[in-house]
Amino acid sequence: MPIVNEQQHTDDAAAAAIGNKSASPSTLPEVIAAMVATAPYAAAEQIEPLVQRVLAHNPSPYTYTGTQTYVVGGEQDCVVIDPGPNDTAHIAAIIAAVGGRTLRAITCTHTHRDHSPAASALKDATGAAIIGCAPLVSTGGDGIGDEAFDRSYAPVRVMNDGEQIIGQGWSLTALATPGHTSNHLCFALDQSNAIFTGDHVMKWSTSVIVPPDGDMGDYLASLQKLHDRAPRILYPAHGEPVDNPKQFLRGLIGHRRQRERQIVAALQNDGPTTIPAMVDRMYKGLNPKLVGAAKATVWAHLIDLERRGDVAQSDDSPPERKGWGAIWQWAGKTE
Repeated sequence: MPIVNEQQHTDDAAAAAIGNKSASPSTLPEVIAAMVATAPYAAAEQIEPLVQRVLAHNPSPYTYTGTQTYVVGGEQDCVVIDPGPNDTAHIAAIIAAVGGRTLRAITCTHTHRDHSPAASALKDATGAAIIGCAPLVSTGGDGIGDEAFDRSYAPVRVMNDGEQIIGQGWSLTALATPGHTSNHLCFALDQSNAIFTGDHVMKWSTSVIVPPDGDMGDYLASLQKLHDRAPRILYPAHGEPVDNPKQFLRGLIGHRRQRERQIVAALQNDGPTTIPAMVDRMYKGLNPKLVGAAKATVWAHLIDLERRGDVAQSDDSPPERKGWGAIWQWAGKTE
């Protein structure tokens, strides 16, 4: 099982059009462009007895072949998970997948603009209520704004951890999984031990953790939470299912811990330094387009280490450069 890394997935917050525009074939990585050519857009696929998948045509380096909307339920009723971008053809395909069934709810794992904007149009077309994650607009910080978030998202009810949607022969349980965003939820289909992971876990790429809303400590705890549930399969919003969840989740946790050890070694061996300098040291040969994601990842790790008392922002850091632009130093025990 290959372990993917931050170099494959750019900074969501810096990509203002992430959910609204699909990339042209000439700008897509070759592997994604080849898959887009044969991807089943605007069509429902039955991937297990209670689950259909509908792929939105918004491929990009940030969304892989596009956002995958899931229609979950039986013959009588169903729920939609992550309706995706506000695209007419995609919304029509979701409605066709629902068919004559009662749509119990429209749910969203989080409110990045490739996940939730279609919720409003789907509600208008079906009368179903929007519930799920909390609304969120990041206040941003150090150059990272709220442009990646869907400001139109307006749920009638926010689901708490462990809360269920119950249909005829199926039930869906909300799992609070903050980290990628503070409002992120996953959803567990209790009858088949499947979990719909949004952007929390993806097979093709690690999640980008962008402070101040993204939180590395929360993300790692949320990975462990899913691991401990021992799911049968994970269905992400982008890319292929994960059919070896416990092994894969252990790998993701290990990958992040390895990155943390690199940061600790840099501070212990080189002394006080900045995030750009650490990125230059740890990400050799990095595509310049992905530097923002790498800086965000290092910053998220530093915030987590700072909470634990292992690192600190140097007093030499200019007041206007605290956080993202600070000088960081080791403050923990040296072995």
